[in-house]
Amino acid sequence: MSARRAAICSGLVLLAVYVATMAPGVTFWDAGEFIAAAKTLGIPHPPGTPLFVIALNVWTRLWWFLPSAVATNLFSAFCTASAVALGALFVGKAFGAMREVAWVALAAGLVSGGMSSVWSNATETEVYAASLLLAMAMLWASDCAGRTGERRWVVLTTYLLALSVPLHTSALVAAPAVIWLAVERRDGTFDWAAGFGLFGVATIAAGVSRWSVALMTTGAIIVAVQALLVRRRWRGAARDALAEYCATAIALSALLFMLLRARHDPAINQGDPSSMQRLTEAVSRAQYDVAGVWPRRAPFWLQISNWFEYADWQTALTLGPSVIPTVARVLATLVFAGFGLTGFLWHRAVDRRTWRALTLLFACGSIGVIVYLNLKAGTSFGWAFVPDGDSHEARDRDYFFVLGFWTWGLWAGMGVVRLAMRFRFPWAFGVAVAALPILLNWSAVSRRSQPELALPSALAGQLLDSLPTGAVLFTAGDNDTYPVWYEQQVNDRRRDVTVVTLPLLEADWYYREFERRTHLSLGGMPAGYSKRSARVASVARAAGRAIAASIAVEGGDRAPIGADWIMRGLFAVSRSRPLTNNGSGVDLPVMQIDTSAVAAVRDLVDRRLGRGAIRESVDPVDAYAIRLLSCPRLVLLRAPSKADLASLDSTCNLR
Repeated sequence: MSARRAAICSGLVLLAVYVATMAPGVTFWDAGEFIAAAKTLGIPHPPGTPLFVIALNVWTRLWWFLPSAVATNLFSAFCTASAVALGALFVGKAFGAMREVAWVALAAGLVSGGMSSVWSNATETEVYAASLLLAMAMLWASDCAGRTGERRWVVLTTYLLALSVPLHTSALVAAPAVIWLAVERRDGTFDWAAGFGLFGVATIAAGVSRWSVALMTTGAIIVAVQALLVRRRWRGAARDALAEYCATAIALSALLFMLLRARHDPAINQGDPSSMQRLTEAVSRAQYDVAGVWPRRAPFWLQISNWFEYADWQTALTLGPSVIPTVARVLATLVFAGFGLTGFLWHRAVDRRTWRALTLLFACGSIGVIVYLNLKAGTSFGWAFVPDGDSHEARDRDYFFVLGFWTWGLWAGMGVVRLAMRFRFPWAFGVAVAALPILLNWSAVSRRSQPELALPSALAGQLLDSLPTGAVLFTAGDNDTYPVWYEQQVNDRRRDVTVVTLPLLEADWYYREFERRTHLSLGGMPAGYSKRSARVASVARAAGRAIAASIAVEGGDRAPIGADWIMRGLFAVSRSRPLTNNGSGVDLPVMQIDTSAVAAVRDLVDRRLGRGAIRESVDPVDAYAIRLLSCPRLVLLRAPSKADLASLDSTCNLR
């Protein structure tokens, strides 16, 4: 078997694995928003990912006979499986004509594609699957540039590098490895001109992603100067520089989609980038608190330790499918760390050029991401040292480190084959060991069981279906908003309901979007989302719109909206204006229980979830969603006919 066939085989095997474990519908976090944006050609949260949205839209049209969520989940599976094949092909080229090259490529593909963070991105609608494929395509193109020295491969690499901005800038993590592969030729010589040109393009891309004129200008100058130094004549230099400028501009032009589309105000229009200023704010993520490298938002040792927590999830999550380490899982992690070290050393001995590139990729995908992103402590980590909830990330960010884990998987696959050679084991044994992460991650990563099987759609359905006609529904954040958007825009369910996401009210564009779409005049623009939510509720109530709040909205955030609430399942309806002393912390609004409505929702939810066991998960959103869906049953068991909101919060949505 040739290395190429082995690479294709590894991709097909992992594609089958991903499809078998793929979510059958919408999942939590960003998936509902992305699917709705693809359906409506809309604009998801900054940086907007326009190329991803366009690709999803085209893909779903090709798979028109499938439900939208299934088609978009399949896109992630296809992207990741293609990345597996490209990664295995890259390894096959590195090991050249070696007799064992096909087995090395196959094993490397199986381990890297079986890493839990890689696998998780492959089975739901998430941009990181497409970003991984782009990073692998960049590596492949730059490897061809370094091997052949042909200009066309440098231009293609330029184009792919610039595509990182309209797709997702996480692919730029691979830029140093990409540049090095183009610099170092196979014969040991160095093409510094190609490297400086690609460095200039990467600088331009980084500048656009942060909308830094200084970085963009610096990158453009680097491209021009390297072309002039190589050609030493203006005509040749202008031709080379123009080719790179054109490739970069064509790739970046996808960003203009947001500018043009926002002016039609699609249903999903986050940031409303309908002007150049708003476009730059969306691309640069001005809406968010983007941290600098210093000061550190968590102690550096804790950020490093957090990476080790995520690394322990990668190869055997089924042996401990929770954030608490287990002896068996840690031992499996250490075994595959040993395989990775063996592969690292063997790769160094076989091909220094690609070894240096993968070492750069691993460093940038791990320590580089830690330094640059400067993350807070993970949701599941460091509570003994950082107890304040505001000092933790909203979710565990293991997916940011995928390129580092991917590289570790490639080396581990090499290491398995190397050890099989050393101990004279059959090749089939080596491949079987390389496939172990697939077996040891399957039940923990599969989305074919609860909670992904039904929870997100069940939550959205129960939030929408019993609302009064034309209601204004206040939601708490991503996980009660995005599934609702999905149901409304993709499944055409209860579009009469206006959804207001409380944290987004901080953004002026969102406040005005409500005013524009409901034709209700809000007047001025008070500061803070509490005052804005009170204004929105007051104006909507005056217009005869019912005011409701998701049960995920905690009492303190519900208080400015209304004073007297009646719970009807997974939402509550306000029956009066808010109290005048909302901000004082005294006399919180009360919640009455519509026992018949709550009982009906309890029965529906119990039937929807069935009696099957809900698997453990490292993602706390699963347990949180289960609490929300269990709330009607718990309320009927424990709550009196009236309860203050603090009591209801502790019963239902205590985080």
